[in-house]
Amino acid sequence: MPPNFPSVRDNRTVTLKLDIDPGAAVAPYEQLRAQISELARSGALPVGYKLPTVRGLAEQLGLAANTVAKAYRALESDGVVETRGRNGTFVAAAGDAAARRVAAAASEYAVQAQRLGLDRRAALAAVEDALRAVYS
Repeated sequence: MPPNFPSVRDNRTVTLKLDIDPGAAVAPYEQLRAQISELARSGALPVGYKLPTVRGLAEQLGLAANTVAKAYRALESDGVVETRGRNGTFVAAAGDAAARRVAAAASEYAVQAQRLGLDRRAALAAVEDALRAVYS
C-alpha cells in the first residue's frame, strides 16, 4: 500500500499518494518523478503544495535519500517544483513552464532539422518516431 502524506492547504486536505515498484523496469527515481509530475500537472497537487523532505520521503518509500533527491532535482529542472532553500520544496506553476520548455525545444529541433537539410515531411516523421518510442 502506498504511503500517504497529508497536507492542509486552502482549508482542504491534499494527500500525496505514491507507489514505487522496485521490480519495475523503470528506475525508482523516474517512477517518483513521473508520479509527482503527473499529480502536479493534473492539479491533484496544487501550486504551493509543500512536498515532504528528501529524507522523510525516502524513509516513507523505503528509498535512498539520493534517489529522492535525484527525482526532486529532475522535477525542479522540469519546472514542476521549486526549492526554497531550507523552507522546502513546493509545487510550482508548472503548466506554463512546461509548455514554454516544450515550445522552445520544438523550435530548436525545427531549426536544427532545417540546417541538416531535412524537409518538413522527414522532420515530422522523425518527431513521430521519437514520440512513438517514448509514449509506447
